[in-house]
Amino acid sequence: ITGWGEITTTTKLANRALRAMLQQISAIVIGEDPGNIERLWHKLFRSFTYMGSRGAAVECVSAIDIALWDIRGKVLGQPIFELLGGPVRDEIALYTHPDQRKFTTREGVIQEIRDIVASGHTALKFDPYPFQRGGDEQRDEREAAELTALIRETVGPDIEVLIDAHGRFDVPTAIRLCRSLEEAGQIDWFEEPVPPESFNALKQVRDKVSAAISWGERGHTKWDFAPILENKLADYIMPDVTWTGGITELKKISAMCEAYYIPVSPHDAAGPINVVAGAQVMMTVPNFYKLETSEWNLHKYDPMIDKPLDNSNGSLKLNKTPGLGIEMNRDYLENNRVE
Repeated sequence: ITGWGEITTTTKLANRALRAMLQQISAIVIGEDPGNIERLWHKLFRSFTYMGSRGAAVECVSAIDIALWDIRGKVLGQPIFELLGGPVRDEIALYTHPDQRKFTTREGVIQEIRDIVASGHTALKFDPYPFQRGGDEQRDEREAAELTALIRETVGPDIEVLIDAHGRFDVPTAIRLCRSLEEAGQIDWFEEPVPPESFNALKQVRDKVSAAISWGERGHTKWDFAPILENKLADYIMPDVTWTGGITELKKISAMCEAYYIPVSPHDAAGPINVVAGAQVMMTVPNFYKLETSEWNLHKYDPMIDKPLDNSNGSLKLNKTPGLGIEMNRDYLENNRVE
């Protein structure tokens, strides 16, 4: 019996580093009972105590933890959500992203947004600010407001419009940009307005904007989320199951949020295991909001997995296959491997 996990990164350098780390830490778990998931989580996590247990370290823990839950489900003949207490819902509501490569014309924007609405999704997220274009900041701010206004006009009042700032602004810039989008059209959250290192910076932004704040994509483990909840710094919490500590930790973070009446909306926008692992946990979470997917059409995953994901009408339907419920196509992965 084997299990699958996933690590999500953003650069080839990080991929190589994580691969090397996984090879090194494999010795820690070889010969262990894969059913001892909690024990193995702490054994792996604490092995990084002196070098730092956030970032790459906890991403390795996440991948192994997801694989262990996949194994456990297969051994017991149950989907993971049954092992976590059973479902509190029948399907997983989604929010998704437009393909911003199509945003070269007004007509392109409108068509892409209409396609999302027609697919049944009731919420979408985009980044209105160009990456590393440089030059005229006032022009960038004006175009961001115009794009947001156009998308709001296209979807109407009943579809949620979420803004992703990708944690890259200083305090006054984040405040100004958020206010300009609030004026341009109704926005339903402003995600990661500032880099994650300073909670004081996040508080300054939160105190001076009206939009709901979403935080957590860069949060690692329950210990990163505790001060966010204690200091009332976010309206939505969005851990990534492949970054924050796996299925084990996502379930615990969700329970913490439940105690503060804060909804959980996992950042799951990478590979199919990322999406399905987050969904397995959210099937059991009362305070769930929506799960992220990178596109409204998920057929890009089909060659990678044994059965297509069903996200019809804007929600993900998990099957009752034991474990994660999907198997990866090993031949496809090997043939498309990037060093």
